[in-house]
Amino acid sequence: MMEIIPYVAAGILVLIGIYAIVTKENLIKKIIGLVVLTNGTHMFLIALGYRTDGIAPIMGIIDPNLFALIAVDPVPQALVLTSIVISLSIIALGLSIITRVYKMFGTVDTKKLKVLKG
Repeated sequence: MMEIIPYVAAGILVLIGIYAIVTKENLIKKIIGLVVLTNGTHMFLIALGYRTDGIAPIMGIIDPNLFALIAVDPVPQALVLTSIVISLSIIALGLSIITRVYKMFGTVDTKKLKVLKG
């Protein structure tokens, strides 16, 4: 039962993020929803690589069969580190675009930005 708690928490964060992106009209709230969504995916990836009583793969286990049984998988951790950098740059770009939109139009509400509609 305790093993599924990180997966449930990650799923809840992803759902909250999607809800905020889809339903909110404020662009900053949409960016916050994107942050929550990416944090949920990060939590999911880290939970995938977790192993109870596992050790770091750099500890130097001699027997390869034993290594496969007790070492923690480092690939999800590397993916999350890469994803953190990518999401940070996407969020910074989004916030810079939002500041330009606010300077040009005086609002960050998507319903009031009629100039941007095609």
